[in-house]
Amino acid sequence: MPVIPEALIAMLACARIGAIHSVVFGGFAPHELSIRIDDAKPKAVISASFGVEINKVIPYKPLVDEAIKNAEHEPAYKIFFQRNRSSSQ
Repeated sequence: MPVIPEALIAMLACARIGAIHSVVFGGFAPHELSIRIDDAKPKAVISASFGVEINKVIPYKPLVDEAIKNAEHEPAYKIFFQRNRSSSQ
């Protein structure tokens, strides 16, 4: 997740239900993310559709989808916050 209010809400929700959460840098390549998915074996992946660095849009969903495809472990739940491009730039 990029640095947006929904990221904080997701982390607090995990804490509330007693789940462990692991924040992963949004710039990871799919291969690196798939290694972390296999190591952690998460039940869910929570992300946003994209992030913004200065004036560059980084599409998170395709990167996460590819990482899950390449990982041996597949999380049961994949939750993506669909961001609006007009309000994020």
